[in-house]
Amino acid sequence: MDNQLLMVIIIFLAGIATLQYFRGRKLNLLLMQHYIRSVKDVIKPEDETYTWLGGYIGFRAEYKINRDNLRKLEYTLTLLPRHSLLYFPIALLTSRHDKLYIVVRPFSQIKREAHLIQKNYYRLKPDIENEPLLQKGEVEISRKKYEALFEKKRDIEKLKSLIESLSKPANIKHVALTPKTNVFYVQMKPEPETIGEDIRKIVEFVNGEIKESPFSQ
Repeated sequence: MDNQLLMVIIIFLAGIATLQYFRGRKLNLLLMQHYIRSVKDVIKPEDETYTWLGGYIGFRAEYKINRDNLRKLEYTLTLLPRHSLLYFPIALLTSRHDKLYIVVRPFSQIKREAHLIQKNYYRLKPDIENEPLLQKGEVEISRKKYEALFEKKRDIEKLKSLIESLSKPANIKHVALTPKTNVFYVQMKPEPETIGEDIRKIVEFVNGEIKESPFSQ
């Protein structure tokens, strides 16, 4: 390969990488703006704080709500590096998709622990402090199997009903109620078209089931 051809190839690849950078950056910024707007439209916070995660891969949001059973809602959004021609294919293999981690801090006290974890999703199983003390089972939701960890079976039925009510149940990777930190946790693959609807269902669950159900009794 002569030097002239090599130079042409380098210039071509540099052009593609530059185009990918600007297109990917724009898309990720639009996604971040969309998710912020969609979540805020549902929860209507009285105060908000954002922490940039660096580059164009996402952010962390904290909302004070202080209404109904919602004291605070926090979430972390991590996006695929669509702006990086080199790293994007690797991220598709490792991260696989955009991720949304939601933590809801209710006013009511969560009394019992319960988890539904989609099987074969985690490469390394999450560390659950009280796992040896919890009962274990398995449930199927939208053709996906979930490992159930719980103190009372009825708590798992409530979590299962929540997942089934969401727009794409298979996108829900982990839901948990943890008394020690008094939080309701959801890890999911977000979808721009349905994020508002899904957040609304989660809020309804916290205001209804967590406030009124045996979770807090």
